[in-house]
Amino acid sequence: MNVVKPEDQSLFFPGGKTGILLIHGLGGTPAELKVVATGLQKEGFTVSCCELAGHCGTEEDLIKTGWRDWAASADAALIELRKQCDTVLVGGLSLGAILALHAAAKQPEKISGLLLYAPTLWYDGFSVPWYAFLLKWLINTPMGQRYRFKEREPYGIKDERIRKLIMRAMGQGNSAEAGLAATPSQSLKELWDLVAVVKPELPSIKTPALIVHAREDDISDLSNTIYLQRKLGGLVDTLVLDDSYHIVTIDKQRSLVVDRSAAFARWIEGLASRAANKPVSLQRQRAAMHGVPST
Repeated sequence: MNVVKPEDQSLFFPGGKTGILLIHGLGGTPAELKVVATGLQKEGFTVSCCELAGHCGTEEDLIKTGWRDWAASADAALIELRKQCDTVLVGGLSLGAILALHAAAKQPEKISGLLLYAPTLWYDGFSVPWYAFLLKWLINTPMGQRYRFKEREPYGIKDERIRKLIMRAMGQGNSAEAGLAATPSQSLKELWDLVAVVKPELPSIKTPALIVHAREDDISDLSNTIYLQRKLGGLVDTLVLDDSYHIVTIDKQRSLVVDRSAAFARWIEGLASRAANKPVSLQRQRAAMHGVPST
């Protein structure tokens, strides 16, 4: 059962006392996380997919907000989730993964684990135009401020059936379901500003993290994950997908994303339970051992 909040497109999936907050990407929508969220709910977790400020509307709505507004949206959702759950993991897709890292740097005592899907520190995937790097030098010019990063084939999705559905929703202007068809340059600059803040924070982040990234990511190359593996200060478990593009949460290997995320979350749940001297069921202990490193 999912509950759609009337005031926005956020999703909430009730479950057990271990909660997972998932954050969507830049210009995206909570709907891109729904498959993973429902899969995690079936595994017994409570899952919240928050809507970031300025999203699920128009480009003008997005331009009016910046990365601090997006971080505030995630923080508010984290506060609400912690009211219901004893242990909380935070994760997200693309920009959402970077916001999760920032939250872990600022509030390490509140976040027990990280689920980072296709983390995007820079746009360098195979579908990104070679001249995109010029935008950083032009961003403050009139031409740069008018630039829009248009979604293009393959739209982050290798699964052709799902890609067609997304393209149809974009063509109909349904930003609440498919996200924006183009990202304004001002919003890209906000992402760059966030990344500039997060990169120095990485060594201080000791929170265990699972990173899921496609080998053939059309938006953010696998080098983004390799960088995080080297810079993060805590344990990093990594899953590299061989049959997906950028939006790993809805692409061909989405079930694998769910399974690995659930196993990692159970492992985090076990760590938290042992730290609090709480018993963990034998079934959960056995499940936590599957595919996740032990300590």
